[in-house]
Amino acid sequence: MAGRNFLFVPGPTNVPDRVLRAMVVPQEDHRSPKFPELALACIQGLKRIFKTETGTPILFPSSGTGCWEAALTNTLNPGDTVLASTFGQFSFLWADMCRRLGFDTQVLDLEWGEGAVPERYHAALEADREHRIKAVLVCQNETATGVSSDVAAIRRVLDSLGHPALLFVDAVSALASIDFRMDEWKVDVCVSGSQKGLMLPAGLGVTCVSPKALDAARTAKSPRCYFDYNDMVKNNATGYFPYTPSIPMLYGLREAIAMLEEEGLEQVFHRHAYLAGGVRAAVFEGWKLRLCARDPRWYSDTVSAIMVPEGFDAAKVIARAYSRYNTSLGAGLSKVAGKVFRIGHLGDSNEVMMLAAVAAAEVAMLDCGIPVTPGSGTAAAGSYYRAHSPTREGA
Repeated sequence: MAGRNFLFVPGPTNVPDRVLRAMVVPQEDHRSPKFPELALACIQGLKRIFKTETGTPILFPSSGTGCWEAALTNTLNPGDTVLASTFGQFSFLWADMCRRLGFDTQVLDLEWGEGAVPERYHAALEADREHRIKAVLVCQNETATGVSSDVAAIRRVLDSLGHPALLFVDAVSALASIDFRMDEWKVDVCVSGSQKGLMLPAGLGVTCVSPKALDAARTAKSPRCYFDYNDMVKNNATGYFPYTPSIPMLYGLREAIAMLEEEGLEQVFHRHAYLAGGVRAAVFEGWKLRLCARDPRWYSDTVSAIMVPEGFDAAKVIARAYSRYNTSLGAGLSKVAGKVFRIGHLGDSNEVMMLAAVAAAEVAMLDCGIPVTPGSGTAAAGSYYRAHSPTREGA
């Protein structure tokens, strides 16, 4: 088929040409005297992305899932109790990992379409008078359902109760797209990955660890080796890694951080909210459909999970968009399989790209018999973009 595939899944996201060019480098000696220049530039740049002065960024050759495991095994002892909430496929999988690794896992089972409910965390932590809960897990942005949660509210719960549990945050589809504040929210471990807001291919697990979590890692007894924080921190201090890193990915990360900082992080967050607003206008005003997210407070600025009408199969819409219109839309997962398709609006994206995503989804829905008005989605999204500013200053 002529032309390029249009990628509108919520990860992997589009990699900017500038980042791709930065990654096309000859292989080099990762033990050379020059190598720390690159490694330390990435680590220092990530501190600014995480908004931390005290946290320690760590890069694992993995996906974000590796960082999930690292957070648990580095800071906890076998059999420790953790508190997690599940309200989508990825929050569910993190809790499932806790069980499989042998931790006593207390789960707040929430409705898919909601986010992390602070009141539920408060009740569970208040009941834990002996402080058996050693870690609290929260997913800042649940990619499967297009739901964002208020991490600062969970921190306020911990502080109001004087509970000493570590706070772990999954920001895989939030970092560098939705505001994240490591120090202000006193997050102990933030988990992310390269293939979303950081605009890189998949392959780097990106995490940041607080001093409190590093202290726990010095005495925690859970087995780990490849994902050992202590090994990484010791080697990273001099700009090296305990094993072979992905050199092209590091060059790409350095360039991606430069691009984010040239745009300005606050402008990056504004752009994501602006792009999300246009997609939501298409859903609500154009197509007269609804999101999986049940309330505006949960709406994600990085991915919209769009419910198809009862009696229709969202998987057919996704297949039609791909086979007929060369466009990749995100699939519904687990409980929402066949019920939603997802449009990712994160990373290297602009309003014209979002209009293309809306147009492709619209014609695919029409081909599948879903009764939306032709042109309604693009008209609504276009009207939103014309009426709102793409910049924080309103230019």
